[in-house]
Amino acid sequence: MYKILYICKMIIKREIQSELENLMKEYPVVTVTGPRQSGKTTLTKLTFPDFNYCNLENPEIRQLAEKDPNAFFSRFPCPLIIDEIQRVPDLLSYIQSIVDLEKRNGMFLLTGSQQLLLSESVSQSLAGRTALLQLLPFSIKELLSENINLNRNELILKGFLPRIYDHNQNPTKANRNYFQTYVERDLRQLLQIRDLSLFENFIKLLAGRVGQVLNLQSISNDLGVTSTTLSHWLSVLEASFIVFKLYPYFENFGKRLIKAPKIYFTDVGLVSYLLGIETEEQVSRDPLLGGLFENLVVMEAVKSRLNKGLDPNLYFFRDNNKNEVDLVFRKHNSLIPIEIKAAMTYHERLTKGIKFFQKISKKSKKAHLIYSGKLNFKSENFDVINFTETHSVFS
Repeated sequence: MYKILYICKMIIKREIQSELENLMKEYPVVTVTGPRQSGKTTLTKLTFPDFNYCNLENPEIRQLAEKDPNAFFSRFPCPLIIDEIQRVPDLLSYIQSIVDLEKRNGMFLLTGSQQLLLSESVSQSLAGRTALLQLLPFSIKELLSENINLNRNELILKGFLPRIYDHNQNPTKANRNYFQTYVERDLRQLLQIRDLSLFENFIKLLAGRVGQVLNLQSISNDLGVTSTTLSHWLSVLEASFIVFKLYPYFENFGKRLIKAPKIYFTDVGLVSYLLGIETEEQVSRDPLLGGLFENLVVMEAVKSRLNKGLDPNLYFFRDNNKNEVDLVFRKHNSLIPIEIKAAMTYHERLTKGIKFFQKISKKSKKAHLIYSGKLNFKSENFDVINFTETHSVFS
């Protein structure tokens, strides 16, 4: 077991690597964002082993960057990887000056784990000079490439954080430490909250609503915190890559933006921890199994798109009569409806939503049912596939 995980750690190739290599040939700066422990440092250092490297989490290096940027760049000349660039956003103005003077590509590779602190600074200082990539934790496809073949319940329990696989960590303890580190370190940078336990309870309430349409007023009533405050907290969770919001699809683009989204977590293993799930048996018996499985598949779809350097273009559909489709993938001018079911046995009733959507939408193309069963087959209007093949829908 340890030998397999060691190999995974040393040679596993992230799907996004080829896109990163191409962008470094086309832009002077590439910025890779994503949650902590998603593998950004490993990806950048393995892809460009000859680059100089520094991490702004190091207090000594951060102090040098803050007090004497010119000395910093003398000590760390380009081509240079700078980890956690949001810790010293003023460096971006110096990077702009350097790339404008040098006028060549592949000079800087930046990483960051806080969109809230990073996106505005990057857009202001490096507009037109940087390409943006987002790296999420391992995908099922990446695990399978290293012969790590886990079943549905194992994947929901363990999640996809690279460290869990690299070091054979207990997933419950690993996600507990991940969560506590996030609350103690990142939140103190982003929020001024007197009672962190309220924020923690908010995250746990979101976990209990995974895969559901978000109703902040309901959570507000449960917590005794205003919906305005909860909306701000949610934006922080999204900016730090803890949660992902999936918006409903409407023909009118404006309506899509003002309707309530569904809430998912970037890593399903964290949801399992927050729900108190510690074993595979608990996964199979949990009343939220459907939502957990949906979370797993939705994020596999998101990873498939982001790893190609593309926007997700993913939505869900629901009307006032509760007709719904779990995922709608917008591909060019077409819409691909996708149902996600945790069931291990195919039944025609599982395709009810996609059949309804195909009737009402002229843009609808051949649909997909993604489920836990092993029987894959094609019909005239839809394909049925096992969840481990989710990436094939978005290729």
